[in-house]
Amino acid sequence: MLTAYYQDSIESFLGKNIKEIIGQITLANKFDANSDTVEAWKQQILILKDQLKYFVGDIFFEFSIPRMGKRIDCLLIIKNVVFVIEFKVGERNYLRYHIDQVWDYALDLKNFHKPSHDAVIAPILVATEASYNYTDIIISSHNDDLIYPIRTNKLEIKNIINQVLLFYTGKLDLNSLEYITGSYSPTPTIIEAAVNLYNEHSVSEITRNDAEAVNLTKTTKSISDTISYAKQNSKKVICFVTGVPGAGKTLVGLKVATTHLDRSKGDTSVFLSGNGPLVAILQEALVRDKVKRESLRGNKITKASAKEGVKAFIQIIHHYRDAYLVDQNAPYDHVAIFDEAQRAWNKEQTIDFMRRKKNQPNFRFSEPEYLISCLDRHKHWAVIICLVGGGQEINKGEAGISEWLNAIHESFPDWEVNISPNLKDNEYDALSTIKRIEEKCIINFDKNLHLAVSMRSYRAENVSLFVKQLLDLDIDKAKLTYSQISSNYPILITRELSKAKQWLKDKARGTERYGIVVSSQAQRLKPLAIDIKSPIDPVHWFLDDKDDVRSSYYLEDVATEFQVQGLELDWACVTWDGDFRYSKGEWKTFSFVGSKWQNIHKIERKKYLLNAYRVLLTRARQGMVIVIPEGDVLDHTRKPEYYDLTYNYFKSIGVKELE
Repeated sequence: MLTAYYQDSIESFLGKNIKEIIGQITLANKFDANSDTVEAWKQQILILKDQLKYFVGDIFFEFSIPRMGKRIDCLLIIKNVVFVIEFKVGERNYLRYHIDQVWDYALDLKNFHKPSHDAVIAPILVATEASYNYTDIIISSHNDDLIYPIRTNKLEIKNIINQVLLFYTGKLDLNSLEYITGSYSPTPTIIEAAVNLYNEHSVSEITRNDAEAVNLTKTTKSISDTISYAKQNSKKVICFVTGVPGAGKTLVGLKVATTHLDRSKGDTSVFLSGNGPLVAILQEALVRDKVKRESLRGNKITKASAKEGVKAFIQIIHHYRDAYLVDQNAPYDHVAIFDEAQRAWNKEQTIDFMRRKKNQPNFRFSEPEYLISCLDRHKHWAVIICLVGGGQEINKGEAGISEWLNAIHESFPDWEVNISPNLKDNEYDALSTIKRIEEKCIINFDKNLHLAVSMRSYRAENVSLFVKQLLDLDIDKAKLTYSQISSNYPILITRELSKAKQWLKDKARGTERYGIVVSSQAQRLKPLAIDIKSPIDPVHWFLDDKDDVRSSYYLEDVATEFQVQGLELDWACVTWDGDFRYSKGEWKTFSFVGSKWQNIHKIERKKYLLNAYRVLLTRARQGMVIVIPEGDVLDHTRKPEYYDLTYNYFKSIGVKELE
């Protein structure tokens, strides 16, 4: 259910005086309203009292959008249309980011508010002092009754409302009570979730809570219960949380971390990740948000000071590891959450790195073993939460989850193990290790530690299943799954990058983020102006707006699996290269060395490349286009046969071509 600071019938609103209305809004507002805010409310009320005469319907001021942590200035329900109105009092221009703002509000309702799915939604930007420039009512290619934002001034609102109502004449009128009380089931990006959780929102406020996604809450509760159990009984426990790509494993970890930030309670936690881009992006997003919030409150705060608190909340695993090489005491935190735990380094990789880079010639641990040993320094209790993705190892030395289990078996058998039963599945490659430690350790299998429903793609939960079937070469099942998801979640193929770029721009609305992703081995896309050796800054790529050439929106810089793992786009273009080819019922893997492609023979490296494409194909929340180039008969490194068979494989599954 969504809320508003003020709601009334238009007729009643017109009959009340301004002070009474502002009084109700102010009482509902949890924060102190400054004079500028009150004056803006006053001007909006005056304008609407003039413009809404003779209309029948309902009016809502400061209508909540929990996922975004924001409120719509005014929402009107008149006949069969929901009008989402954003005021810019005193503004003489229609600025693009203001247009995107009102569009984002309308998109949030359309995507996540059940009564809005079938409703007509008309976003309106009111720049009060701007000149009026009428534009036709434009419907997007999505055909979902969400029209393009309409720009108007304070004198033409009534005309705009009448034009929209006339355009949609014949549709059934909306019931305002049913609309306002309808279910709201948002699916935030990991960046949105981190910002909101850090600002003390609950998971239930910012995420879906429908029956299919309910075990997100159950998983969080199971972990919280484990922490309480360990603290009360002086136990040391390690939990393994599994889940399909995009199911919310990182979200669960962030929730646990933000729940245990109060140092006075003695159970503080830290969120750790070996994913450098993810940590950098989340830290920067939290810092920017904190600076912005403090500025709105009239407080000046530097980014450097804002970052101090953020860095205590989310850290790079390697920095944490290095700190406790120097400090032999137990960590300050009793709870450590390891994101993408399957990517921790094996013994060989860790020893080699510590010898070469950290001057530690006597280091003898795998990364999991050493990290557990740090928490094991606590005399009484500690909890480790390992967030595990199947088939997500993408780099040399990434050990998979067996390395954690082996460490428990060999060095820490007194630790209790809470484990998702799904960890026995083949994709986690841990079954034999689980059987071995069952003889020596206390193991509790908890079904609540598996997240089975993808939260990333709210349009089609089975995208990750389709990608798995596609990569497993299970053609019949992939055909069936594609036919089930493609109407809500478009997946298209094309041979032309320019077409794909235009498709992204046409599909994305408001600030929906889009970009091009490629394999880190895709070295022969240079003729398409894609050079993977030209480094990007993932912070700018994921966080900056449409005016910044470094952002994903510009479609100039591309991101690889290393920069996008754990993150998401709304719309993605996956550009294929000759490193990963379908041929005669199997995937062929290649690396480009010198001036030619060479076969990859090592099973481990083959797996990394397969997983790289798994990561790329599961980044988009709303849809993707896959570019498989034509190749060039005159270029021995880009022969058409390097691409054609892969293209035909997609076609055989039924994937449609972009027209």
